[in-house]
Amino acid sequence: MADEQKKAAGSAKTDTEKDPGEDKSGEEPRRPEVVEEKESVTEHTAKIGRKQLRYQAVARTTTLRDADGKDKASVFSISYTRLPAGDAADRPILFSFNGGPGSASVWLHLGLFGPRFIEVGQGDIPVKPPYRLRDNEASLLDLCDLVFIDPVSTGYSRPAPGEELKQFHGVKEDAEWVGEYIRHHLGRTKRWSSPKFLAGESYGTTRAAALSDHLQDRHGIYLNGVMLISAVLNFQTILYGRGNDVLPYVCYLPSYATTAAYHGRLGKSLSDPHKAAQAAEDYALDELGPALMRGRRLDGKKAKAVAARLSELTGLTVDCIEKNGLRVQPHRFMKELLRDRGRTVGRLDSRYTGIDFDRGGESPEYDPLFPMVQGGYTAAFNQYVREELDFESDLNYEIIKSGLDWNYGHAGKNRYVDVSEDLRAAMSKNRELRVLVASGIYDLGTPHFGAEYTVDHMPLDESIADHITTTRYESGHMMYVHKPSLDQLRKDLAAFVGEATR
Repeated sequence: MADEQKKAAGSAKTDTEKDPGEDKSGEEPRRPEVVEEKESVTEHTAKIGRKQLRYQAVARTTTLRDADGKDKASVFSISYTRLPAGDAADRPILFSFNGGPGSASVWLHLGLFGPRFIEVGQGDIPVKPPYRLRDNEASLLDLCDLVFIDPVSTGYSRPAPGEELKQFHGVKEDAEWVGEYIRHHLGRTKRWSSPKFLAGESYGTTRAAALSDHLQDRHGIYLNGVMLISAVLNFQTILYGRGNDVLPYVCYLPSYATTAAYHGRLGKSLSDPHKAAQAAEDYALDELGPALMRGRRLDGKKAKAVAARLSELTGLTVDCIEKNGLRVQPHRFMKELLRDRGRTVGRLDSRYTGIDFDRGGESPEYDPLFPMVQGGYTAAFNQYVREELDFESDLNYEIIKSGLDWNYGHAGKNRYVDVSEDLRAAMSKNRELRVLVASGIYDLGTPHFGAEYTVDHMPLDESIADHITTTRYESGHMMYVHKPSLDQLRKDLAAFVGEATR
């Protein structure tokens, strides 16, 4: 979740870099830990969709092997099956994962899809420890069986002893091994005939899009639906910098406007976040994009007019916008908007505010949403997996594994990853595939306008163009921490599953 802002260039290493497990010093390389293959099966009841449901939970580690039968990795997963199970062909199965890359699946697990739910508070008001779970009435377990996958290096998933991490850490590599897990799970649980769904959040949407085509081409696994929550498919929409000085600023502007409106920084006519978003979208497409495209050809008078309008839409001063060359990067916006109040706004949810060491600097010290959720999710999961699921491990459950050396070589000759082409290809081959793109209007990590721009530029045939649905919520990146958004998202996801399996 935290690493989407890394540049999506190919990951060629410098002479001083090395992969974990590589021996470049003459010393014995440290062999990564591996989890022994084990399984815990338990049965439970929960109130979901206003009904009491019985279900089976399976927490297990699965050993993945290569074509020669060599152990490559141990992947941890938790799956839920409604009881009685019934005919597999009548029971959809949903594979879910989070992003990062480097994030475990715990966020969608305990926040959205799973039968148990963690309360973490609303806005800037956290829940005090201890953190407790309750039944999740918004869970999709009444509609789908659920499988939560932790990719290698996250959760309890580890490479096999002696295996290099780089073979799992990359756009292509990750899709191949997660795809291998899905193939293995379908066979082991006899679910090949079930309707199949993928759900990813953040970088998990990148993974899901890449998987949609890979599963078809490599394993003959055709999906009914793909749920993309806080999506980033084309990294050019979020990675600002030299050589990419137009598109991300166009895509971020509506999110700046909704944030500024929420915090009372815009004039009366733009005080409603939805009106502010619409005004910003119109201006971004009609005026800002063409102006930034002109570069040095933009005359001074026009540049001042652009700065003035951007000030009206973002709540930043004209001076700030001009000093940034009409291109205010997200970290500067987050630091600047409430600087006079001694606060920063969040990246993953800009409704949240943070307190920095001082009011200087250009970037916030931290993302204020993360401290609100990290402790609750970490404590709740570690207690839940042991107490309710009866799965024991002395390994650290890696909620967020930062600093992964990720191979973005999937981008090819272009420096930006764009898996929307994988999704287009999958939809063109599998013309019944449905896609839902869900975005929060206060998300400064994967802005809603960037996701919608990507969808709008997918060259889909007219016969399948309406198979993609985009939805927006009055929330940030993790829309399930906002109760009204969670309730609406549940309704939208339920309708989506119904349509995709009809």
